[in-house]
Amino acid sequence: MRLETRKLLDKSFSGLGLFAILIMSGALLVILAPIFKRGAEALFFEGTVEHRRMLLDKFERGNRAVLEEEIARVKAVRQPIYDILDRFEDEQTHKLNEIIRACEDLGNSEGSFGKRIKRRLNRLERAETFYDRLKIVRDISLRAEKYNGPVADLKHKAKVITELVSQLETQKEPFFQLKEILHELLGPAPGEDLPVLIRKQYGQSRWDRAQVKLHLFFNVETWDYSDPSKMGQLSYTPRVEQFRGTVLEELFPYVEQNQKELLEPRWTFYWGFLTDKSMDAHMFGGIMPEVLGTVYLTLGAIIFSVPIGIIAAIYLTEYTRGGYMVSFLRSCISTLAGVPSIVFGLFGLAFFINTVQVSSSKSVLAGSLTLALLVLPTIIRASEEAIKAVPQTYKSAALSLGAGKWHTVLTVVLPSALPGILTGIVISMGRAAGETAPIIFTAAVSVMGALYNPIEALSHPTYALSWNIFNLSTEHEAVDEIRHVQFGMVMVLVMIVLLLNLTAIIVRARISKKLQT
Repeated sequence: MRLETRKLLDKSFSGLGLFAILIMSGALLVILAPIFKRGAEALFFEGTVEHRRMLLDKFERGNRAVLEEEIARVKAVRQPIYDILDRFEDEQTHKLNEIIRACEDLGNSEGSFGKRIKRRLNRLERAETFYDRLKIVRDISLRAEKYNGPVADLKHKAKVITELVSQLETQKEPFFQLKEILHELLGPAPGEDLPVLIRKQYGQSRWDRAQVKLHLFFNVETWDYSDPSKMGQLSYTPRVEQFRGTVLEELFPYVEQNQKELLEPRWTFYWGFLTDKSMDAHMFGGIMPEVLGTVYLTLGAIIFSVPIGIIAAIYLTEYTRGGYMVSFLRSCISTLAGVPSIVFGLFGLAFFINTVQVSSSKSVLAGSLTLALLVLPTIIRASEEAIKAVPQTYKSAALSLGAGKWHTVLTVVLPSALPGILTGIVISMGRAAGETAPIIFTAAVSVMGALYNPIEALSHPTYALSWNIFNLSTEHEAVDEIRHVQFGMVMVLVMIVLLLNLTAIIVRARISKKLQT
């Protein structure tokens, strides 16, 4: 080959290599940038007074005196909202009482018609709520519509009652929706009983989610399915149109003018996302139990797999002479590395839990053993290649000085191969930390207490970042409310893997430097 051709090929391969590196870097940037951007929102966000109130109530974190001043200011701004709601309900009650009086006039009619109306009016005494009374009045109006007697005035009164009842019923559902949105936005109204669910005890703790609720407060979602050839078209109509002519019309401009004063958003660094336990299915709190569970499973897998993997690699490289049996063993190891991870999960359930019974049900121990089998082929092959890379002169020199085979392996071969072995171990740790399928059947659960004692955790199931990311993204009832938690978990998991790889690079560099000196 001519020199010019060789140089051209060298430059071409160098250019292709650089291009491949740039492509991979760009792909990583495209994938990781949104993850870190959205994940950072779990730590840095505009927290409302509801967030600060929750932290003080549930985690005893914050300045009580300052928070009480904020709550007093917020209550003063929110009070006109509740006053308007009360006035609207009083207005509705007044209208209902007028309808009841009109129904009483019908009940004073002579004959069987008046008696039937009176019997239904007697049921009003047992009605406890406004809408129970409205339901009874609605029944009376329906009966009155069927009046076929000779008195024209009764027919006219029945028609008027029906129209008035329809007006009240038309505003019933929109009013319920409005109150529900306000409850989700601001929390329970003064005087209401505290709900059992923690998410119902507080309003919106994040300003970004509060803005979503405010949008729904001001607008009604409607779907247009008039064109069967297209999917439903989403549109918004002003909610105020549902309450034109009522006292509630005043509510919407007031809320629009005092949006921030209602919740007092403030930029917050919530470090508790990494150290707190979750509350109410991750509606509040942090992900510390998930991080701990991932650490337990990863370390357990490495503790079980590393000794076996290194010993197997030493045997295959130093104590065997080749042959069909060794080739068969290497083929089995390579095949094991390509088995789908879900198969390992099913095997772990069938063998470690049902047959060997290392635990009565899911546990960290069963999950660690399953993950150990999953990463074992990687550790064996990485260790094997690292041991093969040790120069033969090192071994010959040790043996010539009188060292035995095992002593040579232990004092010469393994230290020289340690950088490569560590690389395989750390890569295996990264894989074990990110696996989901094997731990679904052997270790991971969605609901349980946090496990802070590693010894106790061995016999109990655990949370794990990978499993909880999947669970929160697919099965959570309020999945849109906790997007920041999902991305935060992914960011932390990626950070754990990146830190493991960085650790491997640093340790490998230091060991290689020591070996060279």
